[in-house]
Amino acid sequence: MRPVVSFQSLLVGRWFFHEMQPPLQNDATSPGLIRGMGLGSATAINMIDMIGVGPFITMPLILSTMGGPQAMLGWLAGGVFAVCDGLVWAELGAAMPGSGGSYRYLREIYGPEKWGKLISFLFIWQLSFSAPLSIATGCIGLAGYAAYYWPGLETVYAARSTALHIPWAGTLQVNWLVTPGTSVAVAVCFFAVLLLYRRITVIGRLSALLWFGVMGTIGWIVFAGLTHFNTARAFDFPPGAFTLSSGFFTGLGGAMLVATYDYWGYYNVCFLGDEVKDPGRNIPRALLLSILLVACLYIVMNVCILAVVPWREMTQGGQNSSGLYVVSLFMQRIYGAWAARAVTALVMLAAFASVFSLMLGYSRVPYAAAKDGNYFRAFARVHPVYRFPYVSLLALGVVAAAFCFLRLKDAIAALVVIRILIQFLVQAVGLIVLRIRRPEMPRPFRMWLYPLPALAAMAGFIFILFERPNALKEVRYAVVILLSGLLIYMIRAWKRREWPFGIRQAEQKFKGEFS
Repeated sequence: MRPVVSFQSLLVGRWFFHEMQPPLQNDATSPGLIRGMGLGSATAINMIDMIGVGPFITMPLILSTMGGPQAMLGWLAGGVFAVCDGLVWAELGAAMPGSGGSYRYLREIYGPEKWGKLISFLFIWQLSFSAPLSIATGCIGLAGYAAYYWPGLETVYAARSTALHIPWAGTLQVNWLVTPGTSVAVAVCFFAVLLLYRRITVIGRLSALLWFGVMGTIGWIVFAGLTHFNTARAFDFPPGAFTLSSGFFTGLGGAMLVATYDYWGYYNVCFLGDEVKDPGRNIPRALLLSILLVACLYIVMNVCILAVVPWREMTQGGQNSSGLYVVSLFMQRIYGAWAARAVTALVMLAAFASVFSLMLGYSRVPYAAAKDGNYFRAFARVHPVYRFPYVSLLALGVVAAAFCFLRLKDAIAALVVIRILIQFLVQAVGLIVLRIRRPEMPRPFRMWLYPLPALAAMAGFIFILFERPNALKEVRYAVVILLSGLLIYMIRAWKRREWPFGIRQAEQKFKGEFS
């Protein structure tokens, strides 16, 4: 590993090298996990999680929502709301640095033995859907870029639509798609599980190598775009592009939904709190650094692509959900087929890096819940040699593989809506509740301009939920998941005699250890 260490030191300085070194011993408060991630590795994991395949494959989807380059407003607004929500995560992550992220925060904010127990369970329940959806989008996107090499991967073998009518809620509809690319996506999912089946300190070094690959890809795209920049093409707005009509705001809502998906991942470090060195300082810094750096990269990269590839060509791909490998076409226009093939390979690497990072972070959440007795005990098992929650990792990989049969745009919409309704809104409100109920709580980091960022994040999420085409379709998914999770919790609590059915706290903990 010495040549790798020298390469890191040469590129990003001695500080990054020291951040990547493993600690001499485990943290005393978390004997099962290793605090092996410093600011450098935490920021790297966040950035490869945020970038992934999103900006490389969703640009046609964003352009098709607003019908022109004015869709870049969705990127700008999404970046602003990412910073606002990132400040929520930063304060909570620094105050409660432990594995589990939102599970831990919601449980403590609303009371660990009452409402917090219910809300944190509902979070884990929705994560059973949203986390695999998030991983599956990366796998589907990777397979989509592989179709540039092998166009036959987009051949549709079967397309099915399943509908279920729910009284008072409407009709739930799920579209399944089977192509050769589906097999590629499933294989990528299981390969990520295989790589993650090892010690966290090794993963920290591997994430840094993936980070260099992602940054190199974006750097090449930006260089190519700036040296072949066509201003007239980049800002070729259609007539009435900025007319403030209902259609404009509906399109903006759709663009912000996709942009929100592309920015998400800045909070990934919060799910690894037990494995971050000096979390009170490094969690907020990793969050905000990753958001600001990625926002700048997104805006510059997409303007460069618009300056080479006409936006009308890209919107056709966004409407058909095929041929979304826009970066490959971009490089082909500038340098020819060899560059297109090379950048396609790099984008596929970036997509895999995102899958890798997402699976790493989310596999720790059921682990934290199981340790608290609020989820199935099997998920609390830690590998006896490599010291990571292997049951949680394996279960996540299997469910994500099943979601690889969805269309990309459907998976993104369902993911964003479910997560906003059952996690992000409740958490932003919860930060304000926590400030009121526990003002004396130690807070190594405090939200800037409190409570304005939390209120702005809530307003942005509500706008995305309802101001877009066919908004109620995914909202129905979230409502059904919420109600089914509530039913499961109540049945489980009744059988275990937990809140709200009444039992003394000491008895509850005793029963939780032996159930």
